Amino acid sequence: MKFVITGALGHIGSYVLRQLPLAYPDCDIVLLDNLMTQRYSSLFNLPSTANYQFQELDVTEENLEPYIEGADFVLHLAAITNAAGSFSIQEEVESNNFRATKQVASACIQESVPLLHLSSTSVYGTQEETVAEDCSESELQPQSPYAETKLREEKYLGKLAENSDLKYVICRFGTICGSSQGMRFHTAVNKFCWQAVMRKPITVWKTALHQKRPYLALNDAFQAINFIVEKNLFNGEIYNVLTDNLTVNDIVEMIKIHVPDLNVEFVETEIMNQLSYEVEDKKIRNCGLELSGSVGACIKETIELLEGIQNSHGQ
Repeated sequence: MKFVITGALGHIGSYVLRQLPLAYPDCDIVLLDNLMTQRYSSLFNLPSTANYQFQELDVTEENLEPYIEGADFVLHLAAITNAAGSFSIQEEVESNNFRATKQVASACIQESVPLLHLSSTSVYGTQEETVAEDCSESELQPQSPYAETKLREEKYLGKLAENSDLKYVICRFGTICGSSQGMRFHTAVNKFCWQAVMRKPITVWKTALHQKRPYLALNDAFQAINFIVEKNLFNGEIYNVLTDNLTVNDIVEMIKIHVPDLNVEFVETEIMNQLSYEVEDKKIRNCGLELSGSVGACIKETIELLEGIQNSHGQ
């Protein structure tokens, strides 16, 4: 089998590219990344059970058809993903992310290759206690320029499929947690783990401590991707994918298990969403997906990884 991953060296991609050979030995994996974030380490010590091809390129500008030709599916991850940081680079996020999706979708149409497009549960902003994929338009209230662009990409793919042979599926992932070679530390769980291990106060948005949000363990993210490939679930639908709905306080308490002297400091932020809600993922679970991940296990793994670095330097 042949797989193509755009934005392959990021937090999710660097994990997926190592898991695919376990499910599909001797597969061909084409990795596309512009190295904007210089995560060269994602290419270190790749499994020998897959045939990797890495191309440093910008998917918003390159002709992607030669790389996508003959693929079984494209996993589109290429994007500027820092939601909180997207306020100061709104035009760049819109231009880069939306243009990338247009380019990838066009190449998939030309080569008749299915597309798995990653969106985000941050497209929601509801007054209701729970929200699902079939929610009203009024419940789609993105809370950042990043999320606004994700919603626009979703709508674009839907319109494009009406007038083309595009086969696609959209997954709205919860906030990712868990360690990988390409992980960053700007999202809630990873940032908190880093701050805790470095014995710095966890910085929490003033309005966020008791707000519920969806989180997704990396191994569950891969299970969902693999499930879609195995079931050929490229049906033009949108699926929420998450491990659990948790408050920031829940996460803080999980970290305290491993760092008992943890301090919490409240800060202002441009994202001052007062809403709290749970995201439902019954739709994809009713298709047969079973997830086994744990946010607590991700926190334990990440803290142990970071503490190993500290201990190796005698600190």
